[in-house]
Amino acid sequence: MPVEVLKISSKAPESDVVDYAAGFIRRGEVVGIPTDTFYGLSADPFNLAAIEAVFQAKGRPETKALPILVSSIEQAVTLMREVPDIFLALAHKFWPGALTLVVEATHRLPLKVTGNSGRVALRWANSPIPTAIISAAGGPITGTSANLSGFPSCTNAAQIVKQLGTRLPLILDAGDTGAVLASTIVRIDGDHWTLAREGALPEADILKALKGGSTS
Repeated sequence: MPVEVLKISSKAPESDVVDYAAGFIRRGEVVGIPTDTFYGLSADPFNLAAIEAVFQAKGRPETKALPILVSSIEQAVTLMREVPDIFLALAHKFWPGALTLVVEATHRLPLKVTGNSGRVALRWANSPIPTAIISAAGGPITGTSANLSGFPSCTNAAQIVKQLGTRLPLILDAGDTGAVLASTIVRIDGDHWTLAREGALPEADILKALKGGSTS
């Protein structure tokens, strides 16, 4: 079946559309949604069948973790084994925003969502749509980019339709995100941090926020 594409406001997401999309996620399905960077594939990270569906839709190797979107720092903490000071400093400074923080995952999360690494990539997107869907779905959602593995990330719904076609039941269309860069990724290991990918947030801003904190 062809994918269903529904319009949604990027600034004031319509509650009926949000609830409709959240219903798919609660049923273990995968939905394409816009974020503040690129469009993402959203599913329930605690549902093994849903996680498998995300990997299948993308053609993504299962050794690669699926990033998770949260709607608060407190929610992110529930997905972590420990809460390093560096995590709190960066989260309070740059969330919501284009910063993904990689930390040790709680055992509550299926190992599969971490790419069998035991680490989880967390982000609070600066966009009302994922925040509203997380609330309606009752918990965090996956946020991996909505594209075939190895293909360009998508900034609008039409690009997702072209790449993923019938692999998804639903895409929320809020127009083009205008994104050029993905989120910046920082890996945190206790008192140390490593820049895994420089994206929309410059490394210089991270260094300034941490005032030259320890790196590894």
